[in-house]
Amino acid sequence: MVIYPIAQLKGYMKEEGLDQRVIFVAPTTSIQAMLGGDVQFTGAGSSALVSMARGNTPLKVIVATNDRVLQWFVTRPEITSPKELKGKKIATTGVAAIATFMAKQVLTKHGLDGNKDVIYLDVGQGNQLAALLGGGFDAAILSVEQRYVALDKGMREMFFMGNEVKNSWGTLATTDKLIKENPKMIGGFVRATLKALRYIRQDKEGTISALLKFSNVSRQQATRVYDDIIGTFTRNGAVDEETQSNDLNIIRQVTNTNETMPNARGYDFGFALDADQQLTKMGWKP
Repeated sequence: MVIYPIAQLKGYMKEEGLDQRVIFVAPTTSIQAMLGGDVQFTGAGSSALVSMARGNTPLKVIVATNDRVLQWFVTRPEITSPKELKGKKIATTGVAAIATFMAKQVLTKHGLDGNKDVIYLDVGQGNQLAALLGGGFDAAILSVEQRYVALDKGMREMFFMGNEVKNSWGTLATTDKLIKENPKMIGGFVRATLKALRYIRQDKEGTISALLKFSNVSRQQATRVYDDIIGTFTRNGAVDEETQSNDLNIIRQVTNTNETMPNARGYDFGFALDADQQLTKMGWKP
């Protein structure tokens, strides 16, 4: 979604005295840049959690924009039930990717051994759809945009992951150093983000127009995206303790560690909860 571009476009960042610039870089690169002081935030919150688990990196997730996972498990049309996936090949963005471990949980929930009964193959970032449509794979874990293309080509939607697991999505992270040294700036950034979240929930046409401006999609597709995921956005930029624990359990599996990270080590939603209370007390509306 276009939360941060909307925060800039609508002047919410400027209202907080901030000059935001959105830079699109790989998750690992964004974390390195943040630790080096070149950027202040990363939208790769899950990758930040992995970095914390592996190296005790001084980071925190401070915003969660979605309380459901925006990934879809899509199969070839001839596969009509989860049990028919036994022995089949699944296209992923990595055998150790977070979505892959979520898929293992989902398949186990539906009667398979998610670790042993299917074959997960890394086809590279953004290549899952092509792998599925090419006929060499039986299923794929897809993003919302990829899902539409797959369905229009006759593929079958097996699961919306957001209905199968209780995890967060769209998380924002920053450094412990910045939290300590410049909490005012972080508070302003989070407040502008929550204004954008409120705008998205209340102004469908404005959000669709922003999608058209900042994403390479048609109006029809932008409308489908909005209608499908509007119910997944958090109301206060935070998720509950159970969701945080579920997220960290997935991270533990990804990093292959036995140590359980406390929620407070990975998350600090204080800024989001304070911002939400402030906006509500002000009676702020888009």
